[in-house]
Amino acid sequence: MNTFHVALTVQDLPTAIEHYKKILGIEPAKVRPDYAKFEIADPPVILSLNPGPGTPGTVSHLGIRYANSENVIAEQRRTKTAGVAVREQIGTTCCYAKADKFWVHDADGMEWEMYTLLEDAEVHSLPDNACCAPAPAPASPEQTTTAGCCVPTAQAPVDAPLVQIQAKRSCC
Repeated sequence: MNTFHVALTVQDLPTAIEHYKKILGIEPAKVRPDYAKFEIADPPVILSLNPGPGTPGTVSHLGIRYANSENVIAEQRRTKTAGVAVREQIGTTCCYAKADKFWVHDADGMEWEMYTLLEDAEVHSLPDNACCAPAPAPASPEQTTTAGCCVPTAQAPVDAPLVQIQAKRSCC
């Protein structure tokens, strides 16, 4: 099952956590000094709260969490074939999680994170990883950019099997 993801910029994380606990009626699934995540079962939504750059009370980015890496790669392939430029991050660590993901921008510039959770991480992000910072989309659908610490050392073709893409990755 896919899950909708929305990331909000907040001014004061502890205050926001307490308020969303009241609104949603659930405890957060993950809380760190600089991050919180709620996982709502029905409807399936992941809500993350992110203090820092941006205007408090606004959407930082939207996304979809897929069941596995194969789904992410298939959606990336479909998206590129449809003519949408992507920014790829395979095996990246961001927001206390390791994930395979790609990013796209909608027609108005909203950034979408398309990802699968590989495992929880004890750090927010690895050095040199700008995973949660908005980034410009590639200039064209033919151009796939990579960002972050764990990025492919060579660009695999869009139709390459996931195992080939993972074999080309070099991590910190």
